[in-house]
Amino acid sequence: MAIKLNKDESVFRNELLFTADAKAINIDYTMVNLFMLLRHDGIRPKQRNRAGENAFVEINKLKKAFSILEEEGSISGFTENSDAVEIWMRTNLVNMVFRGNLDKEKISSLRPIHLESYRVRNAQNTRDYFSADQVYLMLGQNPQVKEDLKQFLMEGWDKTTNSISNTRTLDVDSLGILHLIKKFNPGFIESSSSLNQIKPILKQQAELYCDDVRRILVYKREIPRNVLIDYLKTITSFHLSLYIQKLIYLLPKIVTEGSFDIKDDWTIVLDSTDDFESKISKVAIEDADRMYNSIYDYIKATFQINAVLKKENLEKNNSNHLDRALEVLKNPPHDFDVYFKMRWDYILGSLDDEDKELLNSMVKYETSYFDKYIELLVKTRGPYQYKYHVQFIDNLSQKNNERGFIAQGRSKKHPRRFVLGTRLLEALVQIQVLHREDDGFITKSLSIEELTKKIKERYGLIINGLSESRFEDADLNTHLAFKENVDAFKQKLRQIGFYNDLSDAYILQKIRPRYELK
Repeated sequence: MAIKLNKDESVFRNELLFTADAKAINIDYTMVNLFMLLRHDGIRPKQRNRAGENAFVEINKLKKAFSILEEEGSISGFTENSDAVEIWMRTNLVNMVFRGNLDKEKISSLRPIHLESYRVRNAQNTRDYFSADQVYLMLGQNPQVKEDLKQFLMEGWDKTTNSISNTRTLDVDSLGILHLIKKFNPGFIESSSSLNQIKPILKQQAELYCDDVRRILVYKREIPRNVLIDYLKTITSFHLSLYIQKLIYLLPKIVTEGSFDIKDDWTIVLDSTDDFESKISKVAIEDADRMYNSIYDYIKATFQINAVLKKENLEKNNSNHLDRALEVLKNPPHDFDVYFKMRWDYILGSLDDEDKELLNSMVKYETSYFDKYIELLVKTRGPYQYKYHVQFIDNLSQKNNERGFIAQGRSKKHPRRFVLGTRLLEALVQIQVLHREDDGFITKSLSIEELTKKIKERYGLIINGLSESRFEDADLNTHLAFKENVDAFKQKLRQIGFYNDLSDAYILQKIRPRYELK
Protein backbone atom coordinates (compact mmCIF):
# COMPACT_ATOMS: atom_id res chain seq x y z
CA MET A 1 0.00 0.00 0.00
CA ALA A 2 1.68 3.19 -1.24
CA ILE A 3 0.49 6.14 0.85
CA LYS A 4 1.10 9.63 -0.46
CA LEU A 5 2.73 11.77 2.21
CA ASN A 6 4.15 15.15 1.39
CA LYS A 7 7.74 16.04 2.20
CA ASP A 8 6.93 17.79 5.48
CA GLU A 9 4.85 14.89 6.74
CA SER A 10 7.66 12.42 6.17
CA VAL A 11 10.22 14.46 8.15
CA PHE A 12 10.59 13.29 11.75
CA ARG A 13 13.50 15.41 12.98
CA ASN A 14 12.43 18.48 14.90
CA GLU A 15 15.24 20.74 16.11
CA LEU A 16 12.98 22.15 18.81
CA LEU A 17 12.83 18.71 20.43
CA PHE A 18 16.16 17.09 19.50
CA THR A 19 18.39 18.31 16.72
CA ALA A 20 19.97 15.02 15.68
CA ASP A 21 18.77 12.53 13.09
CA ALA A 22 18.56 9.00 14.45
CA LYS A 23 21.49 7.48 12.56
CA ALA A 24 24.72 5.61 13.26
CA ILE A 25 26.62 8.28 15.18
CA ASN A 26 30.39 8.40 15.65
CA ILE A 27 31.16 10.57 18.67
CA ASP A 28 34.47 11.69 17.13
CA TYR A 29 32.58 13.24 14.23
CA THR A 30 30.16 14.85 16.68
CA MET A 31 33.11 16.49 18.45
CA VAL A 32 34.74 17.66 15.20
CA ASN A 33 31.50 19.36 14.14
CA LEU A 34 30.98 20.74 17.64
CA PHE A 35 34.38 22.41 17.41
CA MET A 36 33.24 24.01 14.15
CA LEU A 37 30.04 25.28 15.79
CA LEU A 38 32.00 26.67 18.75
CA ARG A 39 34.47 28.37 16.42
CA HIS A 40 31.67 29.98 14.36
CA ASP A 41 29.23 30.78 17.19
CA GLY A 42 26.59 28.21 16.34
CA ILE A 43 26.80 28.42 12.54
CA ARG A 44 27.82 25.59 10.24
CA PRO A 45 29.87 27.39 7.59
CA LYS A 46 29.70 26.03 4.07
CA GLN A 47 32.97 24.84 2.58
CA ARG A 48 33.89 26.12 -0.86
CA ASN A 49 33.97 23.46 -3.54
CA ARG A 50 37.46 22.34 -4.51
CA ALA A 51 38.25 20.79 -7.84
CA GLY A 52 40.63 18.10 -9.05
CA GLU A 53 43.30 16.68 -6.83
CA ASN A 54 42.67 19.34 -4.17
CA ALA A 55 39.16 18.05 -3.50
CA PHE A 56 40.08 15.32 -1.02
CA VAL A 57 42.48 15.24 1.94
CA GLU A 58 44.69 12.14 1.90
CA ILE A 59 47.69 10.91 3.89
CA ASN A 60 50.08 11.89 1.09
CA LYS A 61 48.76 15.42 1.20
CA LEU A 62 49.42 15.60 4.94
CA LYS A 63 52.94 14.22 4.41
CA LYS A 64 53.52 16.87 1.76
CA ALA A 65 52.44 19.54 4.24
CA PHE A 66 55.01 18.25 6.76
CA SER A 67 57.66 18.26 4.04
CA ILE A 68 56.94 21.93 3.27
CA LEU A 69 57.04 22.75 6.99
CA GLU A 70 60.46 21.15 7.20
CA GLU A 71 61.70 23.19 4.25
CA GLU A 72 60.47 26.34 5.97
CA GLY A 73 62.26 25.40 9.19
CA SER A 74 59.11 25.01 11.30
CA ILE A 75 59.90 21.35 12.04
CA SER A 76 62.89 19.04 11.59
CA GLY A 77 63.52 15.33 11.09
CA PHE A 78 60.57 14.56 8.82
CA THR A 79 62.61 13.38 5.84
CA GLU A 80 64.72 10.98 7.91
CA ASN A 81 61.69 9.58 9.73
CA SER A 82 58.88 9.85 7.17
CA ASP A 83 57.66 6.27 7.78
CA ALA A 84 57.48 6.82 11.53
CA VAL A 85 55.68 10.14 11.00
CA GLU A 86 53.10 8.40 8.79
CA ILE A 87 52.46 5.81 11.50
CA TRP A 88 52.10 8.64 14.04
CA MET A 89 49.65 10.47 11.79
CA ARG A 90 47.57 7.36 11.17
CA THR A 91 47.54 6.41 14.84
CA ASN A 92 47.28 9.74 16.66
CA LEU A 93 46.28 12.54 14.30
CA VAL A 94 43.58 11.36 11.90
CA ASN A 95 40.25 9.55 11.99
CA MET A 96 39.61 7.15 9.14
CA VAL A 97 36.71 5.29 7.59
CA PHE A 98 37.40 1.61 6.77
CA ARG A 99 40.60 1.82 8.80
CA GLY A 100 42.90 -1.10 8.02
CA ASN A 101 41.32 -1.84 4.64
CA LEU A 102 44.03 -0.56 2.33
CA ASP A 103 41.71 -0.52 -0.68
CA LYS A 104 38.92 1.44 0.98
CA GLU A 105 40.34 3.41 3.94
CA LYS A 106 40.06 7.18 3.69
CA ILE A 107 40.69 10.08 6.01
CA SER A 108 37.54 11.52 7.55
CA SER A 109 39.13 14.30 9.62
CA LEU A 110 41.82 15.21 12.06
CA ARG A 111 41.10 13.87 15.52
CA PRO A 112 39.06 16.24 17.74
CA ILE A 113 42.05 17.32 19.80
CA HIS A 114 42.12 21.07 19.10
CA LEU A 115 39.36 23.53 18.25
CA GLU A 116 40.84 24.04 14.78
CA SER A 117 40.79 20.29 13.99
CA TYR A 118 37.60 20.68 11.89
CA ARG A 119 39.51 22.66 9.26
CA VAL A 120 41.11 19.52 7.84
CA ARG A 121 38.29 17.12 7.09
CA ASN A 122 36.49 15.39 4.25
CA ALA A 123 32.96 16.53 4.99
CA GLN A 124 31.23 13.56 3.34
CA ASN A 125 33.09 11.21 5.70
CA THR A 126 32.55 13.31 8.83
CA ARG A 127 28.76 13.45 9.01
CA ASP A 128 27.44 13.85 12.54
CA TYR A 129 23.73 14.00 11.57
CA PHE A 130 23.34 17.25 13.55
CA SER A 131 24.24 15.63 16.87
CA ALA A 132 26.82 18.41 17.42
CA ASP A 133 23.99 20.95 17.24
CA GLN A 134 22.35 19.29 20.25
CA VAL A 135 25.58 19.46 22.25
CA TYR A 136 26.00 23.11 21.29
CA LEU A 137 22.45 23.89 22.46
CA MET A 138 23.10 22.11 25.76
CA LEU A 139 26.28 24.13 26.29
CA GLY A 140 24.21 27.26 25.63
CA GLN A 141 22.50 26.75 28.99
CA ASN A 142 25.67 28.09 30.58
CA PRO A 143 27.44 30.58 28.26
CA GLN A 144 30.41 30.87 30.62
CA VAL A 145 31.09 27.13 30.48
CA LYS A 146 30.76 27.21 26.71
CA GLU A 147 33.29 30.03 26.51
CA ASP A 148 35.66 28.30 28.96
CA LEU A 149 35.52 25.12 26.89
CA LYS A 150 36.18 27.09 23.72
CA GLN A 151 39.18 28.86 25.26
CA PHE A 152 40.63 25.55 26.48
CA LEU A 153 40.21 23.87 23.11
CA MET A 154 41.85 26.73 21.20
CA GLU A 155 44.91 27.03 23.46
CA GLY A 156 48.09 27.49 21.47
CA TRP A 157 46.42 29.10 18.45
CA ASP A 158 45.98 32.78 17.65
CA LYS A 159 42.90 33.06 15.44
CA THR A 160 43.71 36.69 14.61
CA THR A 161 47.10 35.96 13.07
CA ASN A 162 46.23 32.37 12.12
CA SER A 163 49.40 31.08 13.73
CA ILE A 164 50.71 29.10 16.69
CA SER A 165 50.96 31.40 19.69
CA ASN A 166 51.88 29.40 22.79
CA THR A 167 53.02 25.79 23.03
CA ARG A 168 53.66 25.41 26.77
CA THR A 169 50.33 23.71 27.55
CA LEU A 170 50.13 21.59 24.39
CA ASP A 171 50.99 17.95 23.83
CA VAL A 172 52.81 16.70 20.72
CA ASP A 173 49.58 15.60 18.98
CA SER A 174 48.01 19.04 19.38
CA LEU A 175 51.20 20.64 18.07
CA GLY A 176 51.20 18.32 15.07
CA ILE A 177 47.63 19.30 14.26
CA LEU A 178 48.37 23.02 14.61
CA HIS A 179 51.35 22.76 12.29
CA LEU A 180 49.22 20.90 9.73
CA ILE A 181 46.36 23.38 9.68
CA LYS A 182 48.80 26.20 8.86
CA LYS A 183 49.09 24.61 5.42
CA PHE A 184 45.35 24.09 4.85
CA ASN A 185 42.96 26.85 3.94
CA PRO A 186 39.63 25.12 3.20
CA GLY A 187 37.78 28.35 2.46
CA PHE A 188 34.58 28.58 4.48
CA ILE A 189 31.55 30.65 3.53
CA GLU A 190 29.47 31.93 6.43
CA SER A 191 25.86 30.74 6.34
CA SER A 192 22.72 31.67 8.25
CA SER A 193 21.50 29.64 11.21
CA SER A 194 18.58 29.71 13.62
CA LEU A 195 20.33 27.46 16.15
CA ASN A 196 20.86 30.22 18.69
CA GLN A 197 17.09 30.81 18.89
CA ILE A 198 16.47 27.29 20.20
CA LYS A 199 16.64 26.20 23.83
CA PRO A 200 16.86 22.58 25.03
CA ILE A 201 13.49 21.44 26.32
CA LEU A 202 15.17 19.39 29.09
CA LYS A 203 16.87 22.37 30.69
CA GLN A 204 18.03 20.62 33.85
CA GLN A 205 19.68 17.89 31.79
CA ALA A 206 21.49 20.50 29.69
CA GLU A 207 22.61 22.34 32.83
CA LEU A 208 23.91 19.07 34.27
CA TYR A 209 26.04 18.53 31.17
CA CYS A 210 27.42 22.06 31.47
CA ASP A 211 28.28 21.46 35.12
CA ASP A 212 30.09 18.21 34.24
CA VAL A 213 32.08 20.03 31.54
CA ARG A 214 32.98 22.77 34.01
CA ARG A 215 34.16 20.19 36.55
CA ILE A 216 36.27 18.34 33.97
CA LEU A 217 37.89 21.65 32.97
CA VAL A 218 38.94 22.16 36.61
CA TYR A 219 41.61 19.52 35.92
CA LYS A 220 43.03 21.22 32.82
CA ARG A 221 46.35 21.98 34.51
CA GLU A 222 46.49 18.66 36.37
CA ILE A 223 45.62 16.09 33.70
CA PRO A 224 47.41 15.65 30.34
CA ARG A 225 45.48 17.41 27.59
CA ASN A 226 44.78 14.25 25.58
CA VAL A 227 43.34 12.52 28.67
CA LEU A 228 41.13 15.51 29.41
CA ILE A 229 39.86 15.58 25.83
CA ASP A 230 39.04 11.88 26.17
CA TYR A 231 37.05 12.61 29.33
CA LEU A 232 35.14 15.36 27.52
CA LYS A 233 34.35 13.01 24.65
CA THR A 234 33.20 10.27 27.04
CA ILE A 235 30.85 12.48 29.06
CA THR A 236 29.51 14.18 25.90
CA SER A 237 28.48 10.83 24.45
CA PHE A 238 27.12 9.82 27.86
CA HIS A 239 25.02 12.98 28.23
CA LEU A 240 23.66 12.79 24.69
CA SER A 241 22.47 9.26 25.46
CA LEU A 242 20.97 10.36 28.78
CA TYR A 243 19.21 13.24 27.04
CA ILE A 244 17.55 11.17 24.30
CA GLN A 245 16.60 8.42 26.77
CA LYS A 246 14.99 10.94 29.10
CA LEU A 247 13.27 12.61 26.16
CA ILE A 248 11.84 9.24 25.09
CA TYR A 249 10.51 8.81 28.63
CA LEU A 250 9.29 12.37 29.23
CA LEU A 251 8.00 13.71 25.88
CA PRO A 252 4.77 11.62 25.84
CA LYS A 253 4.08 12.91 29.36
CA ILE A 254 4.80 16.48 28.26
CA VAL A 255 2.29 16.15 25.41
CA THR A 256 -0.33 14.62 27.73
CA GLU A 257 0.12 17.34 30.36
CA GLY A 258 0.50 20.15 27.81
CA SER A 259 3.45 21.52 29.77
CA PHE A 260 7.20 21.13 30.15
CA ASP A 261 6.82 21.47 33.92
CA ILE A 262 6.74 17.78 34.77
CA LYS A 263 8.65 15.68 37.28
CA ASP A 264 11.81 14.02 36.01
CA ASP A 265 11.77 10.69 37.86
CA TRP A 266 13.73 8.73 35.22
CA THR A 267 16.03 6.06 36.68
CA ILE A 268 17.74 2.89 35.46
CA VAL A 269 19.60 0.06 37.19
CA LEU A 270 23.18 -0.55 36.06
CA ASP A 271 24.77 -3.99 36.07
CA SER A 272 28.35 -3.50 37.32
CA THR A 273 29.32 -7.16 37.19
CA ASP A 274 30.36 -7.61 33.52
CA ASP A 275 28.54 -10.96 33.74
CA PHE A 276 25.57 -11.63 31.45
CA GLU A 277 24.34 -14.24 33.95
CA SER A 278 24.60 -12.04 37.05
CA LYS A 279 21.72 -11.75 39.51
CA ILE A 280 21.26 -8.05 38.79
CA SER A 281 21.27 -8.50 34.99
CA LYS A 282 17.55 -9.35 34.99
CA VAL A 283 16.67 -5.93 36.45
CA ALA A 284 19.08 -4.10 34.11
CA ILE A 285 17.56 -5.96 31.13
CA GLU A 286 14.01 -5.05 32.21
CA ASP A 287 14.97 -1.36 32.42
CA ALA A 288 16.54 -1.49 28.96
CA ASP A 289 13.46 -3.24 27.53
CA ARG A 290 11.20 -0.59 29.04
CA MET A 291 13.25 2.18 27.45
CA TYR A 292 13.36 0.62 23.98
CA ASN A 293 9.66 -0.27 24.15
CA SER A 294 8.86 3.40 24.88
CA ILE A 295 10.36 4.59 21.58
CA TYR A 296 7.04 4.24 19.72
CA ASP A 297 5.31 6.51 22.26
CA TYR A 298 8.08 9.05 21.71
CA ILE A 299 7.71 8.76 17.93
CA LYS A 300 3.96 9.34 18.24
CA ALA A 301 4.43 12.38 20.51
CA THR A 302 6.93 13.88 18.06
CA PHE A 303 4.56 13.39 15.11
CA GLN A 304 1.76 15.03 17.14
CA ILE A 305 3.88 18.12 17.79
CA ASN A 306 5.12 18.24 14.18
CA ALA A 307 1.55 18.02 12.87
CA VAL A 308 0.33 20.90 15.04
CA LEU A 309 3.31 23.09 14.10
CA LYS A 310 2.51 22.44 10.44
CA LYS A 311 -1.19 23.23 10.90
CA GLU A 312 -0.45 26.44 12.81
CA ASN A 313 2.21 27.51 10.25
CA LEU A 314 4.86 27.65 12.97
CA GLU A 315 8.48 27.10 11.91
CA LYS A 316 10.77 24.68 13.76
CA ASN A 317 13.23 27.46 14.52
CA ASN A 318 11.94 29.10 17.70
CA SER A 319 11.39 27.39 21.04
CA ASN A 320 8.41 29.65 21.78
CA HIS A 321 6.50 27.82 19.05
CA LEU A 322 6.56 24.65 21.13
CA ASP A 323 4.50 26.26 23.87
CA ARG A 324 1.81 27.08 21.32
CA ALA A 325 1.85 23.54 19.96
CA LEU A 326 1.41 22.04 23.43
CA GLU A 327 -1.41 24.47 24.18
CA VAL A 328 -3.26 23.41 21.01
CA LEU A 329 -2.75 19.71 21.78
CA LYS A 330 -4.07 20.19 25.32
CA ASN A 331 -7.03 22.38 24.35
CA PRO A 332 -7.73 21.99 20.62
CA PRO A 333 -9.89 24.76 19.05
CA HIS A 334 -13.34 23.83 17.72
CA ASP A 335 -12.14 23.73 14.08
CA PHE A 336 -8.99 21.74 14.89
CA ASP A 337 -10.12 18.51 13.23
CA VAL A 338 -11.15 20.18 9.94
CA TYR A 339 -7.57 20.52 8.73
CA PHE A 340 -6.76 16.88 9.46
CA LYS A 341 -9.99 15.69 7.87
CA MET A 342 -8.82 17.37 4.66
CA ARG A 343 -5.44 15.62 4.89
CA TRP A 344 -7.11 12.31 5.67
CA ASP A 345 -9.56 12.62 2.76
CA TYR A 346 -6.71 13.50 0.39
CA ILE A 347 -4.65 10.47 1.45
CA LEU A 348 -7.69 8.17 1.32
CA GLY A 349 -8.64 9.49 -2.11
CA SER A 350 -5.29 8.46 -3.54
CA LEU A 351 -5.86 4.76 -2.71
CA ASP A 352 -7.83 2.02 -4.40
CA ASP A 353 -10.76 0.34 -2.64
CA GLU A 354 -8.73 -2.51 -1.20
CA ASP A 355 -6.12 -0.16 0.28
CA LYS A 356 -8.84 2.13 1.63
CA GLU A 357 -10.32 -0.78 3.52
CA LEU A 358 -6.91 -1.75 4.86
CA LEU A 359 -6.16 1.82 5.94
CA ASN A 360 -9.51 2.20 7.70
CA SER A 361 -8.92 -1.06 9.57
CA MET A 362 -5.58 0.32 10.78
CA VAL A 363 -7.24 3.31 12.45
CA LYS A 364 -10.64 1.87 13.38
CA TYR A 365 -10.14 2.58 17.09
CA GLU A 366 -9.29 6.27 16.58
CA THR A 367 -12.17 8.70 17.18
CA SER A 368 -10.89 11.94 15.58
CA TYR A 369 -9.31 12.68 12.22
CA PHE A 370 -6.24 14.03 14.01
CA ASP A 371 -5.80 10.73 15.83
CA LYS A 372 -6.33 8.80 12.59
CA TYR A 373 -3.76 10.95 10.82
CA ILE A 374 -1.16 10.51 13.60
CA GLU A 375 -1.77 6.77 13.73
CA LEU A 376 -1.21 6.62 9.99
CA LEU A 377 2.14 8.41 10.36
CA VAL A 378 3.20 6.10 13.19
CA LYS A 379 2.23 2.97 11.25
CA THR A 380 3.99 4.05 8.04
CA ARG A 381 7.07 5.83 9.40
CA GLY A 382 7.32 4.40 12.93
CA PRO A 383 9.16 1.13 12.11
CA TYR A 384 11.85 3.02 10.22
CA GLN A 385 12.32 5.53 13.05
CA TYR A 386 12.30 2.78 15.68
CA LYS A 387 15.01 0.81 13.88
CA TYR A 388 17.36 3.78 13.62
CA HIS A 389 16.63 5.09 17.13
CA VAL A 390 17.75 1.74 18.53
CA GLN A 391 20.98 2.04 16.54
CA PHE A 392 21.34 5.70 17.51
CA ILE A 393 21.01 4.99 21.25
CA ASP A 394 23.41 2.05 20.96
CA ASN A 395 26.03 4.33 19.41
CA LEU A 396 25.60 7.18 21.88
CA SER A 397 25.65 4.73 24.79
CA GLN A 398 28.90 3.23 23.42
CA LYS A 399 27.43 -0.27 23.41
CA ASN A 400 29.89 -3.00 24.42
CA ASN A 401 32.56 -0.37 25.02
CA GLU A 402 34.39 0.58 28.22
CA ARG A 403 33.25 4.17 27.67
CA GLY A 404 29.60 3.14 27.62
CA PHE A 405 26.65 1.95 29.66
CA ILE A 406 24.81 -0.51 27.39
CA ALA A 407 25.96 -4.04 26.62
CA GLN A 408 24.52 -6.88 24.54
CA GLY A 409 25.63 -10.46 24.07
CA ARG A 410 25.83 -12.30 20.78
CA SER A 411 22.96 -14.65 21.55
CA LYS A 412 19.28 -13.92 22.19
CA LYS A 413 19.81 -15.19 25.73
CA HIS A 414 21.74 -11.99 26.46
CA PRO A 415 19.69 -8.97 25.30
CA ARG A 416 20.63 -5.35 25.89
CA ARG A 417 21.12 -4.30 29.47
CA PHE A 418 22.45 -1.21 31.22
CA VAL A 419 26.04 -1.59 32.46
CA LEU A 420 28.91 0.61 33.63
CA GLY A 421 32.12 0.73 31.58
CA THR A 422 35.33 1.37 33.49
CA ARG A 423 36.35 4.34 31.29
CA LEU A 424 32.95 5.96 31.86
CA LEU A 425 33.18 5.24 35.59
CA GLU A 426 36.62 6.85 35.72
CA ALA A 427 35.29 10.06 34.15
CA LEU A 428 32.29 10.12 36.50
CA VAL A 429 34.44 9.57 39.60
CA GLN A 430 36.75 12.42 38.59
CA ILE A 431 33.64 14.61 38.56
CA GLN A 432 32.13 13.31 41.82
CA VAL A 433 35.25 13.80 43.97
CA LEU A 434 35.09 17.53 43.25
CA HIS A 435 33.33 19.65 45.88
CA ARG A 436 32.41 23.28 45.47
CA GLU A 437 34.09 25.63 47.92
CA ASP A 438 33.53 29.38 47.63
CA ASP A 439 34.08 30.21 43.93
CA GLY A 440 36.10 27.10 43.10
CA PHE A 441 36.42 23.36 43.60
CA ILE A 442 38.45 21.15 45.88
CA THR A 443 38.81 17.35 45.91
CA LYS A 444 37.52 15.19 48.78
CA SER A 445 37.41 11.49 49.49
CA LEU A 446 34.06 9.69 49.34
CA SER A 447 32.68 6.50 50.81
CA ILE A 448 31.13 3.89 48.51
CA GLU A 449 27.66 4.83 49.80
CA GLU A 450 28.28 8.53 49.13
CA LEU A 451 29.48 7.81 45.59
CA THR A 452 26.56 5.53 44.65
CA LYS A 453 24.13 8.08 46.12
CA LYS A 454 25.69 10.93 44.14
CA ILE A 455 25.58 8.93 40.88
CA LYS A 456 21.92 8.09 41.50
CA GLU A 457 20.88 11.64 42.45
CA ARG A 458 22.89 13.30 39.68
CA TYR A 459 22.27 10.95 36.74
CA GLY A 460 19.47 8.58 37.78
CA LEU A 461 21.83 5.58 37.61
CA ILE A 462 21.12 3.00 40.32
CA ILE A 463 23.87 0.70 41.57
CA ASN A 464 22.37 -0.16 44.97
CA GLY A 465 18.61 0.18 44.75
CA LEU A 466 17.56 -1.14 48.15
CA SER A 467 16.73 2.39 49.34
CA GLU A 468 14.60 3.08 46.24
CA SER A 469 10.80 3.03 46.54
CA ARG A 470 10.48 0.71 43.53
CA PHE A 471 12.41 -1.97 45.46
CA GLU A 472 10.89 -1.43 48.92
CA ASP A 473 9.17 -4.84 48.76
CA ALA A 474 12.16 -6.59 47.21
CA ASP A 475 12.68 -10.28 47.94
CA LEU A 476 15.87 -11.98 49.11
CA ASN A 477 17.12 -12.57 45.57
CA THR A 478 16.94 -8.83 44.82
CA HIS A 479 18.86 -8.04 48.02
CA LEU A 480 21.55 -10.54 47.00
CA ALA A 481 21.61 -9.10 43.47
CA PHE A 482 22.31 -5.57 44.71
CA LYS A 483 24.96 -6.83 47.14
CA GLU A 484 26.69 -8.59 44.25
CA ASN A 485 26.37 -5.41 42.18
CA VAL A 486 27.96 -3.21 44.86
CA ASP A 487 30.83 -5.67 45.29
CA ALA A 488 31.44 -5.61 41.52
CA PHE A 489 31.28 -1.79 41.63
CA LYS A 490 34.01 -1.76 44.27
CA GLN A 491 36.11 -4.08 42.11
CA LYS A 492 35.80 -1.71 39.14
CA LEU A 493 36.95 1.15 41.35
CA ARG A 494 39.98 -0.90 42.38
CA GLN A 495 40.79 -1.59 38.75
CA ILE A 496 40.94 2.11 37.92
CA GLY A 497 42.89 2.95 41.08
CA PHE A 498 40.34 4.93 43.07
CA TYR A 499 39.53 2.47 45.84
CA ASN A 500 41.67 0.51 48.28
CA ASP A 501 40.21 -1.40 51.21
CA LEU A 502 43.35 -3.08 52.54
CA SER A 503 42.41 -1.94 56.04
CA ASP A 504 39.53 -3.54 57.95
CA ALA A 505 38.67 -0.12 59.34
CA TYR A 506 35.51 0.98 57.56
CA ILE A 507 36.43 4.65 57.95
CA LEU A 508 39.55 4.12 55.82
CA GLN A 509 37.68 2.48 52.94
CA LYS A 510 37.34 5.57 50.77
CA ILE A 511 37.37 6.58 47.11
CA ARG A 512 40.37 8.85 46.99
CA PRO A 513 40.94 11.57 44.36
CA ARG A 514 43.69 10.84 41.87
CA TYR A 515 44.59 14.55 41.68
CA GLU A 516 44.54 16.65 44.84
CA LEU A 517 43.04 20.11 44.39
CA LYS A 518 43.07 22.48 47.36
